Amino acid sequence: MAGKKKAPASTNALVGVSRKKRPSSKTTTVHPRGEFVGIEPKRTLGGIRVGDLLSILGAAVAAFALTIVLTTQIAPITGQLAFFVVWYVLFVGLYALLVSIDDSKTFVVDRVISVVVTSVAVLLFSVLIFVIVFVIGRGAQALPFGNFYTQDMQEAGPLDPLTKGGVIHAIAGSLIQISIALAITIPLGISAAVYLNEIPGRFSRFVRTIVEAMTALPSIVAGLFIFATAILMFGVPKSGFAASLAISVMMLPIMIRSADVVLRLVPQTLKEASIGLGASQWKTVWNVVLPTSRSGLTTSIILATARGIGETSPVLLTSGFTAGLNVNPLADPMVSLPLAIFQFVKSPEPTMIARGFGTAAVLMAVVLTLFVIARWVGGMTPEKSARARIRRDMLVANVGQRFATVRKIITSRGTANRSKELS
Repeated sequence: MAGKKKAPASTNALVGVSRKKRPSSKTTTVHPRGEFVGIEPKRTLGGIRVGDLLSILGAAVAAFALTIVLTTQIAPITGQLAFFVVWYVLFVGLYALLVSIDDSKTFVVDRVISVVVTSVAVLLFSVLIFVIVFVIGRGAQALPFGNFYTQDMQEAGPLDPLTKGGVIHAIAGSLIQISIALAITIPLGISAAVYLNEIPGRFSRFVRTIVEAMTALPSIVAGLFIFATAILMFGVPKSGFAASLAISVMMLPIMIRSADVVLRLVPQTLKEASIGLGASQWKTVWNVVLPTSRSGLTTSIILATARGIGETSPVLLTSGFTAGLNVNPLADPMVSLPLAIFQFVKSPEPTMIARGFGTAAVLMAVVLTLFVIARWVGGMTPEKSARARIRRDMLVANVGQRFATVRKIITSRGTANRSKELS
C-alpha cells in the first residue's frame, strides 16, 4: 500500500498540469498530431520600427555608393535607367542582408516583399504625378485664357496667338459621344453580365469567351468595323453617333467583364433568402443583386468610361474632323478631345503644341469630374438614399411652414390696413 502512487483528488489536478505545460501568450507553438514540437518567438509583421527605417536608409546609401563604383570603375554601365536598376537590385540585396542579422528567414522574406511592393507602388504613383505635372506644365501657356474654354478653332489658325481660339467644340463633342456610348453600353453590359451569372450554360460560356477575346481588341479594328458596317453598308454619315458606336464597341467588353466579376461577389445566401420569401429570379436580381453590387457596378462603368473617352483612332475613322462647334450627333463631323489633341500636337507651331497639352489637361479634368460624379452616385446606398430623402422632405416642410407663416403675416397686415381705412 505504501508503494502505490496516490491518485489525484480530481481531474482538476490534471488540468492544472496541462496548463503548466502550455506556452505563454508571447510565444507561437506548432503542434501537429496534438504534440508540442517547437516554440518560436512571436513575430510582429505589421508596423514600422526605427530599426527598419535605419536599415532601409543604410541599404539605400550603401547601394548608391556601390552603384557609383560599379558604373564608373568596374562595369561600363551608362544611362539613368541602368543606374536605377543596378541601384535597386543592390538596395534590395543589402536590405535583406541587414535584416537577416537579427531576424529569422520568415521575417526577412516578409520585410523584403514589403519593401518591393511599397517601392513599386511609390514608383507608379510618382509616374502618375509626373504625367499630370508635365501635361499641366506644358499646357500652362493656354490654360489661363478664358477663350480657350469658350471658343472653337474655326476662326483661328496655327499662327494665331493663344488669345484666339479654343476647344469648346472638342469638349462638347467628347461629352456628347461618351454620353451616347454610355447609354448604349450600360444596359447591354449589365444585362450581359446578369445573363452570364444567372443563366449558366454552354451559350453563356461561349459569350464569356467572346467577351474575353474582345477585351484585347485593338481600337483601330473597332473603328474599321463601324466604318465598314454603319457608314459603308447602312449609310450612316460620319458623325458623333457613328463615333459613339465605335466607342461602345471598345467599352462593352470592359463593362461586361468587370460587371461579371462584381456580380459574382454577391453572397449566394442573399439570393436564396429572396427566393425563399417567394420572389422570382428576376425580382431577386432587380431588388437584391443589383442594389447590393451598386458600388462595384459603378466601378465597372468608370473603367469602361476611362477606356472609351480616351480613344482617338475610332473617332478619327467614324466622326471625321472639324474645327467648328457641332452639337448635332446625327449629322456632320464632330471632334473629340483626344482627336483635337492629336491634331494640335502634330503641328510644328509652339502655340498649337501648347493648345494640345492644354487640351490634354482639360481632358484629365473632364475624366476626373466624371469619375467623382460616378463615385458619388455609386456610393448612394439605399440607406443613404433614404436618409437623403428624409432630409429633403424635412427641408421642404420647413420651407413650406416658413412660407405659410410669412403669408399669414402679410395677410393679417393687409386685413389690419383695410380695417383702418374703413374706420
